[in-house]
Amino acid sequence: MTINRRTLLQGSAAIAAGAVLTGPFGRALAQGAGAAPMFTPEEGASLRLLRWVPFVKAEEEAWNANTRAFTEATGVEVTIDQESWEDVRPKAAVAANVGSGPDMVMSWFDDPFQYPDKLVDVTDLCTMLGEAHGGWYDGLAAYGQQDGKWISTPLCAIGNAICYRDSHMKAAGFEEFPTDTEGFLALCAALKEKGTPAGFPHGKAVGDGNNYAHWLLWSHGAQQVDEQGNVTINSPETAAAIEYAKKLYATFIPGTESWLDVNNNRAFLAGEVSLTANGVSLYYAAMNDPALQEIAADIRTTNLPVGPVGKSVELHQTSTISIFSHCKYPNAAKAYLEFMYRSDNMNRWIESASAYCCQALKEFAANPVWTSNPIHAPYARASESLRVNGYAGPLGPASAGAMADYVLVDMFAEAVTGQRSTEEAIANAERRLQRYYR
Repeated sequence: MTINRRTLLQGSAAIAAGAVLTGPFGRALAQGAGAAPMFTPEEGASLRLLRWVPFVKAEEEAWNANTRAFTEATGVEVTIDQESWEDVRPKAAVAANVGSGPDMVMSWFDDPFQYPDKLVDVTDLCTMLGEAHGGWYDGLAAYGQQDGKWISTPLCAIGNAICYRDSHMKAAGFEEFPTDTEGFLALCAALKEKGTPAGFPHGKAVGDGNNYAHWLLWSHGAQQVDEQGNVTINSPETAAAIEYAKKLYATFIPGTESWLDVNNNRAFLAGEVSLTANGVSLYYAAMNDPALQEIAADIRTTNLPVGPVGKSVELHQTSTISIFSHCKYPNAAKAYLEFMYRSDNMNRWIESASAYCCQALKEFAANPVWTSNPIHAPYARASESLRVNGYAGPLGPASAGAMADYVLVDMFAEAVTGQRSTEEAIANAERRLQRYYR
């Protein structure tokens, strides 16, 4: 899809019709923050962005409309390519290492740390954005910074929360949703007895699989590495997390070991499961389908239960935007991102995402989307509360490699399916982690 002046839709005219000032090529440039543009696109510039396939159609439409407004204002054409969530990571890595392909990428977690020397330094851009919009949330900022400089621009946290059928929970004998892991296990067992089971991905799901696996580990007080990056996965706490995961898995619908990010959505909306963890997109998929109104009215959301560690510990999927060093027009790329983060444009995108994308900059916590629907409440603090996947060690090539290799996801999957014993699964994860943390 190429977005340029010739394909400008009427909707983008409204987006560009706010407060304006003279842009890089003398065109009117929409400017919510009111400051002069910091970056001037190179003459004749064009850009190509690789992004993940959206789960919320209105989010994509708002992003594209803001992009069209940027093109109208600057003359810089922007092509947007989409790949599945699982395919963005390898596609981006190939582009970085061969030095060709997309100019920018919306990537996951700490993927930029796998090829930091292949990325444009965006310290000037991120410093300006932080100063203009209330500062960055610490967790998201960690995903953009390495060795005192910014290698990527934090975009959002895609909040993860329990989505469940209220009537099914009550039919299983629970008036309130359990807030602790033992009560949660009891609920899942009761749901299975009623023929309305739960289901969480144990497959290589970039978002839901990682979110679930990290919650299992952290909620029991375990961690992959310590503050110095020493591998500490082989612990009694990890064994306890696996034993708990086995009990939960026994209550699940069959087949979750092969689930990717789309599978739990499909199972829930098909009425095959009554409880899973997902982004708010699951609720809106039901809301927007006339055939699923009964399910939509029955959906409730809540945060994941608190385990033996005694506090809420959740991953939340994060996305950043990186500019590859092979980009011929780095100033145009920075100008594009500056434009997309302007107050009016970013607020429009966040609101259109309907609580799916939690802001990286604190100014946007005031967006009315977060209080517009009780369903949104568990997602509202995702950026503030998230724990980085490399916890408790530093983010870097090791944490990025371990995440991309699904070490933690595989450890739980091997154990719950009986492929390995608890001890063998931990030992295998330890061996794999030591390849990255040397």
